[in-house]
Amino acid sequence: MDIRYSGNPKDVTRYNTEELRNEFLIQELYRPDDVTAVYSHVDRMVTLGVMPVSVKVSIDKGIDVWANFGTKFFLERREVGFFNIGAPGRVTVDGEEYKMGNKDCVYITKGAREVTFASDDGKNPARFYGVSAPAHRSYETRFISIADAAKKPLGSVELSNKRVINQFIHPDVLPTCQLSMGLTTLDAGSVWNTMPVHTHERRMEVYTYFDLPKDGLVFHLMGTADQTRHIVMRSGEAVISPSWSVHSGCGTSNYSFIWAMGGENQAFDDMDVIAAEDLK
Repeated sequence: MDIRYSGNPKDVTRYNTEELRNEFLIQELYRPDDVTAVYSHVDRMVTLGVMPVSVKVSIDKGIDVWANFGTKFFLERREVGFFNIGAPGRVTVDGEEYKMGNKDCVYITKGAREVTFASDDGKNPARFYGVSAPAHRSYETRFISIADAAKKPLGSVELSNKRVINQFIHPDVLPTCQLSMGLTTLDAGSVWNTMPVHTHERRMEVYTYFDLPKDGLVFHLMGTADQTRHIVMRSGEAVISPSWSVHSGCGTSNYSFIWAMGGENQAFDDMDVIAAEDLK
């Protein structure tokens, strides 16, 4: 498991491109029949990528659970949400199987012992993207299809940000301890997300961008309002956004992204909006 420690915003202003990418960017999430896991000390969130090809893959494959979490199994004191951003597959939680199409989601509650992943067709595998947060109680493991997500249309063609926010793991959909997750899809011709920018001092966020063409890019904006930086990202990569950082992006085409939050509350509109004239 890759361990990332939290960066001080004053220190980050002095980072070069390589240092920014090493600290915040998560690459190579999807390796055949393996689990990629990145543990961030920012609110102790874990970002996961699983791509089963020829075998069922366990959530804790290659992870020393005791060394990393001080627990006997991965979800003993954690909750997690997984999206499938690939071809059809299946997630099995303590014997209960959930069929996962593209952009479907499953929330897995604290206390689930056995979680495995499989693809329907190994030649065209599923890609499971997950984010896990510490949890203090159990709720109910639940499958949410893209059709059943709470949909919030926003933006406009004129501002190049016409999009739909799909809320999956969200208080309006189901109860969780602290984890919130959703999926935003931009319309053709729209390239901006989360502009005007904001921060939320009371929680962190993780983004993953996907549905980009092979040569497509997203320029992910981060940093403080008066010291912005950018990270060049490709389809399937993720980025850690601490509470002090803006998090916005502009693509070379339209795209989709999954956002995951954890921290003090789950209020979606708990944001500290920054006016465009205050950005530097």
